[in-house]
Amino acid sequence: MIINCVVYQHGEKFADIPTVEISEYLERPDCFVWVGMKDATQEELEEMREEFCLHPLAVEDALVGHQRPKIEEYGDSLFAVLRPAELVNGDIHISELAIFVGCNYVLSVRRDSSQGFQDVRARCEREPELLRQGSGFVLYALMDAVVDRYLPVNDVLEAELETVEESIFNVGAQRSNIQRLYSLKRKAMRLKHAVGPLLDTTGKLYGGRVPRPVLKSDEYFRDVYDHLQRLNQSIDGIRDTISTAIQVNLAMVAIDESEVNKRLAAWAAIFAVATAFAGIWGMNFEHMPELHWKYGYPAALGVMATVCLYLYRRFRRLKWL
Repeated sequence: MIINCVVYQHGEKFADIPTVEISEYLERPDCFVWVGMKDATQEELEEMREEFCLHPLAVEDALVGHQRPKIEEYGDSLFAVLRPAELVNGDIHISELAIFVGCNYVLSVRRDSSQGFQDVRARCEREPELLRQGSGFVLYALMDAVVDRYLPVNDVLEAELETVEESIFNVGAQRSNIQRLYSLKRKAMRLKHAVGPLLDTTGKLYGGRVPRPVLKSDEYFRDVYDHLQRLNQSIDGIRDTISTAIQVNLAMVAIDESEVNKRLAAWAAIFAVATAFAGIWGMNFEHMPELHWKYGYPAALGVMATVCLYLYRRFRRLKWL
């Protein structure tokens, strides 16, 4: 579905045009065309391929989807795949944004995303002096918007991790903490898969050999790279903290189990002594003097109680009970 098809001239919006007129404006040296699409069909992408002379492999990647974040060169054009992230019902939803960039055009195709990029277009139109740089600045603005949308997701992950850390030493919460930590680790991994590859590819857009469509805007991509680097470090920090929290939680479980085992061992020792005395006196030997002593039974109970009480106090001092 076509969202926008706009021609810009000298950094100013010139006109909204139908797609069949795109090729006419591409021939003008002072204009560039910016088309935005959502969940494009094969027929729509085929039309865009003919109008912009797009590379068939790039069009196929945009149509099939499920691509890893990347930036590829096809002659004098670029094909970028970004993975925007958003929070949906407390979970991280990763969509896909394919961007075709030439010297005088930008075609963005978003898929499976509820968030559009109208704010990016509005921002660019408010800055005509920067929009004069052409399609390279539009690519920067789109990438910058995607990176900015990672930040709230990262903040939510950090807040969830802090909440779990506060309850990690609460008795009886170990099982729920493990489940929450593994769920948080899965979310962090999904965000890492979106940010990590993009960090590697953004470095191609500034310094050294810069692709032609972004020659005038290469310094802006350094800013995007810096933001991605800080974000990537933050995600790595979250993942390391989650791993440490899981180890601490498992250690707490082991300590609790050890405490239970010590209590069981202490009570077993106490009852073992009583059982030993009862077993000996219960054999009823003829020459055991207490058999014919009227105080023998209470005396036996007293001895067992005394020994058990002594063991109980000893285990209490050792904090086994």
